[in-house]
Amino acid sequence: MNQNILKQIEYPKSGILSKEVLKNKKTDVTLFCMAKGTEISEHTSTQAGFVYVLDGSGAFTLADKKIDMLPGVLIYMNENEIHSLKANKNTSFLLTLIK
Repeated sequence: MNQNILKQIEYPKSGILSKEVLKNKKTDVTLFCMAKGTEISEHTSTQAGFVYVLDGSGAFTLADKKIDMLPGVLIYMNENEIHSLKANKNTSFLLTLIK
């Protein structure tokens, strides 16, 4: 599979737009596009995964540690780790869950 992910980025006027990029038995990859000011409250995932920031800027909180969401930043999350995020500008990232 070959795709230009950057060409798939489109920001909603508010909230979050998500697009499934790849899903198989071992991996689940989703593109998230968050409008400026959008927040995702504290939550967990039953799977470990990576967030790779493509565009924009935001704040990611992982187990009480603040991480700047800037293009090129890679964030690893263990399963069941509490995390939240806020888009300071229109922000896009790939979420890869490892099954």
